[in-house]
Amino acid sequence: MPTISVKRDALFAALGKSYTDEEFQHLCFEFGLELDEVTTEKQMLIKEQGDQAGAGVSEEILYRIDIPANRYDLLCLEGLVNGILVFQGKKDPPLYKTNKYEDCYSLHLTPATAEIRPYAVAAILKGVTFTKESYDSFIDLQDKLHQNICRKRTLVAIGTHDLDTIQGPFVYDALPPHEIKFKALNQTKEMTASELMELYSTHAQLKQYLNIIKNSPVYPVIKDKNGVVLSMPPIINGDHSKITLNTKNIFIECTATDLTKAIVVLDTIVCMFSEYCSNKYEVQQCKVFAPDGTYELYPQLQYREEIINVEKANKYIGISESGSQLASLLSRMCLSTSQEEDELRVRVPPTRHDVIHACDLYEDIAIAYGYNRIERRTPRTVTVAAQAPLSKLSEALRRECAHAGYTEALTFTLCSRDDIATKLGVKIEDVPAVHISNPKTLEFQVVRTVLLPGILKTLAANKKMPLPLKLFEISDVVLKDENAETGARNSRRLCGVYCGRAAGFQFVHGLLDRVMALLRARWHRDAGYCLRQCDDPAYFPGRCAEVLLRNQVIGKIGVIHPNVLNAFELTNPCSAVEINIEPFL
Repeated sequence: MPTISVKRDALFAALGKSYTDEEFQHLCFEFGLELDEVTTEKQMLIKEQGDQAGAGVSEEILYRIDIPANRYDLLCLEGLVNGILVFQGKKDPPLYKTNKYEDCYSLHLTPATAEIRPYAVAAILKGVTFTKESYDSFIDLQDKLHQNICRKRTLVAIGTHDLDTIQGPFVYDALPPHEIKFKALNQTKEMTASELMELYSTHAQLKQYLNIIKNSPVYPVIKDKNGVVLSMPPIINGDHSKITLNTKNIFIECTATDLTKAIVVLDTIVCMFSEYCSNKYEVQQCKVFAPDGTYELYPQLQYREEIINVEKANKYIGISESGSQLASLLSRMCLSTSQEEDELRVRVPPTRHDVIHACDLYEDIAIAYGYNRIERRTPRTVTVAAQAPLSKLSEALRRECAHAGYTEALTFTLCSRDDIATKLGVKIEDVPAVHISNPKTLEFQVVRTVLLPGILKTLAANKKMPLPLKLFEISDVVLKDENAETGARNSRRLCGVYCGRAAGFQFVHGLLDRVMALLRARWHRDAGYCLRQCDDPAYFPGRCAEVLLRNQVIGKIGVIHPNVLNAFELTNPCSAVEINIEPFL
């Protein structure tokens, strides 16, 4: 699920109303979205890159909003505002129009492109007026689409160009790397494609896209009538045609390995930003010639009609509303709808490519109606259900840990490498951790291998609470396992921590004894459970023991080492126990 960041004040100005955080969160929920976080750009950079990254960065409040993965029309401020205003009934859905093409701006594909990226589409936005905010939003939408539907540019790559700096018709070709030479975006000199690939091999953002074309004998390139290179998709645009705040006319091209995805991407971009054109919501089409000489006009901005039955819609959702009311609910979701007897005729706009079946319309009706308003009913089908044994055991232990005076914590499954290694006094190379290949923040780099760091971080965040603090968690950790089909396996753990003015080892020992008693594991060196002294850098020397069940190690118990407490910014002593509960099944 993609997350977008929008400036709160700009969002409220566009909506024409200010909300409290709680009110806006409620509005998002009603619209089928989720307000994930209220933060600032400075806080985000510090979280991702460390304390030094926040120097001189704006502290304007940002809303981070989770968007459904198929709602490409909500990935920018413009689309989000339009969707919310239509949902609130404050405006009608925009009517998108296409303007007649001009032959001088056609795009011609050569046969060589079939070797690498065989499809292309194009469009023109005329009379655009950008502000700094709308320009940033235009760039950010491209980035969001590249990461989402474009699958990191493997399926589609977007290029945007200042039309007034180039001359059509344009040619989309595929040439050997040494034959492509141009000045790339923000570079000071011309370089060949091979030199650019070498240059960007260490670039933080672009290096991940190089392998898409690196091993191909030819690279895709788009040129204008005079041979000026517009872009080398999917890597970089040319500096000559870069867009700026002063750009008035924009040429948009999308090269692709999937034509359908390219059409969706192009429609999304032009619909979102055609509101800044001199003729609002009007887009100029381009002729795109295939290698065989045939052509298609893009963007198509097709409106299509879907017909659904009123009775079926009510039945599937579990409500009982009139046809006119259902039509009103769909219209609030940017789907203009009219009623014809017992049927609804729905007009699907080019911004809603996610609507591909009647069930998508039923879902939008349910969102607009409100999931919380749908009456709960007993299923008519007679079934026999049973809880999974591990889940049943976990629930029982959660209840007993709570009865023992411990408060349950729910911590993140992902954490930093330092949390499970350096802070616990071990090397990350010695930890059987599953690593995230491309982590977005320093906080989420690996999947946790122990529960203890998450609870210690929870304690650090609740220093103002009166002592003692007794927390527990029963959740999964993930461990690398070469014998597992996926190379990793889940392990259900129970972890309890006591934090007070004294270490309180007796309290976690008491919790362990209580859990073992409930699990009918008697104290016995061979046939039951027992403790065996051990050394672990996370625990104080001489104050750590392994928990054995029938001579098999299932966990550890002990007093937390002062170095670990200091690493997690804790000032009071702590004791902890963590065991694997799967052997008890």
